[in-house]
Amino acid sequence: MEGERNKFIKIIIVITCITAAIMELIDTSIVNVALNNISGTLGATLEDASWVVTAYAIANVIIIPLTGFLSRYFGRKNYYLASIILFTLASYMCGNSSSLWMLVFWRFVQGIGGGALLSVSQGILFDQFKPEEKGIAGGIFGMGIVIGPTIGPTLGGYIVDNYHWALIFDINIPIGIAAALLTWKFVDKKADEYNIDKKSISIDYIGILSLTIGVGALQYILEKGQSDDWFENEAIRYLTAAAVLGLGLFIWWELTTKNPAINLKVMKSRNLIGSNILTFVCGFGLFGSVYLFPVMVQRVMGYTPTESGLSMIPGALVAIFAMPFIGAGLGKGIKPIYFVTLGFILFILHGYTSSQAAPDADKWWFIITQVCRGVGTGCLTVPLLSQAVVGLKPEDMPYGISLNNMFRQLGGAFGIAIMNTYATNRYATHRTDLVSNLQGNNPLLTERLNGLSQGMIAKGVNPSLAKQAAYGALDHSLSNQAQMQAYLDGFLLIAIFFVCTIPFMLLLKNETMDAETRAKVAAAAH
Repeated sequence: MEGERNKFIKIIIVITCITAAIMELIDTSIVNVALNNISGTLGATLEDASWVVTAYAIANVIIIPLTGFLSRYFGRKNYYLASIILFTLASYMCGNSSSLWMLVFWRFVQGIGGGALLSVSQGILFDQFKPEEKGIAGGIFGMGIVIGPTIGPTLGGYIVDNYHWALIFDINIPIGIAAALLTWKFVDKKADEYNIDKKSISIDYIGILSLTIGVGALQYILEKGQSDDWFENEAIRYLTAAAVLGLGLFIWWELTTKNPAINLKVMKSRNLIGSNILTFVCGFGLFGSVYLFPVMVQRVMGYTPTESGLSMIPGALVAIFAMPFIGAGLGKGIKPIYFVTLGFILFILHGYTSSQAAPDADKWWFIITQVCRGVGTGCLTVPLLSQAVVGLKPEDMPYGISLNNMFRQLGGAFGIAIMNTYATNRYATHRTDLVSNLQGNNPLLTERLNGLSQGMIAKGVNPSLAKQAAYGALDHSLSNQAQMQAYLDGFLLIAIFFVCTIPFMLLLKNETMDAETRAKVAAAAH
């Protein structure tokens, strides 16, 4: 009976950890397909609405490297349970937000809570398996990592099409309550979680504060620089100074203090520097493309949110099938750099082929690009993390893994911000170019306007107003073309970004990891 009870508890804990992780991962992508609706309902521009995505990413960037310290300081179970409760409460507040900036604030809080749901979930999950079963645990968690982003856009699209966008946050509430109760009841504390001597654990207040100020200010500059005319704006100038001082102080302090929140000294490894740069690019491309695609097909091509979500499923499905093979390959000793190289090639193809789409491109066109993205993601996620720790001392591996995860999230936050700003800038350029080509004496233009006017009249529009309506229709058509070209330029920028960072692969060590190191990476990856 005791064995059956232990087996039951093990299953409950596995389900709890996977559910919590999937819930967090769904929320990284579910909002993308709802941005149009959120901006319309709350009376905001799409550019401002993108802060709903960015605020969550910034919070993740800040909290992920601190999860190890917070688990030690509060105890892993206490911190995990508090994070689930915070995430659930913030989800409720997001769904009940009455303004955009209220929603952005609670999304940031949600991201703070969500930071632990990946890293700590995996640690708790791995504790339930014997050493020889770690591979099974990694496979289970890896599938969960892929399922979350797969469900996100599709579920978000269905909710937005049939219900109110607030439900994309409210669905977290019953799941979060269940996960909190199961964690409280079934997850046991480890021996070192009892009688924690908090006085002996030094809190790096300066490091945490300077990181928060530096990243937050930099993100605001990237988001608002374009619309606020960059350094012509006083707030941008002040925040630029805050970003430089904050990040400068953070780097200096973490390198000189005895007990840093994030040990930057491991960055002296050339291999880790190269891996982190490539991971940053991976996050940039992944989050940037996942942000661009649903916005483009909804705004320009007339997709419903559900259709845009379904269009992203092929990429996620191939990632699900590819990851076990990639994991098996790494387990057999295949060097991570081979997968990284293939991943870069596929992401370049994804960016380039996406940039060649026509306004009337059918769904089959995008299946090809999404497949490239899906397999590319699978080839980069765990292999880059595996590559990052090659050559590090065992005691430095947790810091290397933490930094690598932070760079991925930071790249994602930058990707969303830069894609947003770049698309806005390119839209203005393309629209100006298109308008400049309209000449009043052009017979083709005259013929087009007359055709539009006659069509308006045939639909019952007053003849005296038909000409003005024709100009309005032409203006709408120009705007659509300019917007489409702007988004396509964004995909091309992703491809160019990957091409330009290929030389950093020369920094990587081309070594095979031993089985013990691979096990440590698998246990710490998230």
